[in-house]
Amino acid sequence: MSSMSSRISDSWTATQNKAFEKALAKYDKDTPDRWNNIAKAVGGKTAEEVKRHYEILVEDVKNIEEGQIPFPNYRNTGGSSQSDTSEEEKR
Repeated sequence: MSSMSSRISDSWTATQNKAFEKALAKYDKDTPDRWNNIAKAVGGKTAEEVKRHYEILVEDVKNIEEGQIPFPNYRNTGGSSQSDTSEEEKR
């Protein structure tokens, strides 16, 4: 199953994702019962669900770093001008 289809079947709220991020920072890979601790911090998810969510995140980051996921072409819709864009963003 691809990560995209996994995301569709797993429902994570913005609040759960933020709690997940904070818990990952708090409970590093050396923490005993890491996934249980993260699941408790997130709420409404099992240890297996948070571990799978992490695995999907790692896969997505790897794909982005390898250039397998194209950057979106954002359009300027607001009042800022093109000159606000840094040289790095223009590349």
